[in-house]
Amino acid sequence: MSLHRLTKIAIGVPDVDETAKYYTEFGLTPTASGFATADGGEQLELRQTRQRRLLTLGIGADDPDDLGRITASLARLDVESRIEGDALHTKDPVTGLDVVVSVAPRLQQEPPEPVAYNRPGAVRRANTRAPGIDREPPVRPRKLGHVVFGSTDQAATQRFFTEGLGFKVSDEAPGLAAFMRCSTDHHNVLVQQAPVSFLHHTSWEVDDVDEVGRGATAMLEGHPERHTWGLGRHYIGSNFFWYLRDPAGNFSEYYSDIDCILEDQLWEPRVVAGEKSLYAWGPPPPPSFLAPEDLADLMTDAHDGA
Repeated sequence: MSLHRLTKIAIGVPDVDETAKYYTEFGLTPTASGFATADGGEQLELRQTRQRRLLTLGIGADDPDDLGRITASLARLDVESRIEGDALHTKDPVTGLDVVVSVAPRLQQEPPEPVAYNRPGAVRRANTRAPGIDREPPVRPRKLGHVVFGSTDQAATQRFFTEGLGFKVSDEAPGLAAFMRCSTDHHNVLVQQAPVSFLHHTSWEVDDVDEVGRGATAMLEGHPERHTWGLGRHYIGSNFFWYLRDPAGNFSEYYSDIDCILEDQLWEPRVVAGEKSLYAWGPPPPPSFLAPEDLADLMTDAHDGA
């Protein structure tokens, strides 16, 4: 696959300063123009907008020839694009999302120290405590893993990403969402059918389930209103998760242990319905996760803007 990762996103929020404090506490490092992950560099930018929204999605490609192929693919869908330097600029016709595909280096990640787990009949950590309980440094997300957003025409937005940009479908929830990848991760973009185009959540990789729990616990100290859903494990993608809510109303997810697809021919996409499309175990998702509380306001804003 010539595409290989998400590079950066830009999110519009009503109160940039308040939201910036949240993502700093979340573990992202402030930069001159945004926020950086430990491995991915600057991957988040906040801009002031009247209502929360996903403004820009950045995707990494290997070389300039990839941009030419994407240009031709988008043209077959009657979608306009332009190349400026080493970046291709285009827009999803349904959601209005600006997409920038740029020539970028592939992400290099040093693996964390392996953790030994004791299991029935297999003692791998003898005479010592689990290392996760003694960790003290704040949790720092390693990279931006995926973005989930709504589209009023999910099928058309899916075609934009697959037939136009070159994403591949890993799994589908019929009539609801498509899990699509531009890297070896199970999914980098999930588009769900919705009454209005809106950002549902961003997802940030941490080392393991202990980091998922430590990160969420720290974020909830003094801020119980941030809790949304977790701890749990997804069926689609298999990742551990914990979702929190930022001041603008966007959900942000700590995750670890997601499925990785290294050989396309060895992966069998599935159509997954019912509760499995949401989770394998954990508490049931709250109604606000399935239908964000400000959805009616976002619909009104979209109507007024039109």
